[in-house]
Amino acid sequence: MPPRFIAPNNSGLGCGLILLGLALLLGAVGLGWVVNGILLFFLFLSLAPVLLVFLLRWWVGRNLLAAPCPVCGYELSGLRGQETVCPSCGDALAGTERGFERVAPPGAIEVKAVEINQP
Repeated sequence: MPPRFIAPNNSGLGCGLILLGLALLLGAVGLGWVVNGILLFFLFLSLAPVLLVFLLRWWVGRNLLAAPCPVCGYELSGLRGQETVCPSCGDALAGTERGFERVAPPGAIEVKAVEINQP
């Protein structure tokens, strides 16, 4: 069997060496700005997911609401400003700054029953 030599298609170094040679060639002929643009693009591609994860964690921490259901007291979570349904009692609820509130269908009149004890 003949000895193995380093070939671009047989080792992981080939692609990297070709890219390095291309970058050096572009820099030598005065097209270094192309290399800088490509490097900045790859830098952005590597940092963008990290930034997006931190932004998503901040947004969820700011908008996630964990409070009891005003009807049955079941502890549930949802997003502020969004409607949700209590899995325990099935009532429609809306997430507000203070917690969850019942959502009345259009045309319904909300009343609060008060018990009156007569002697």
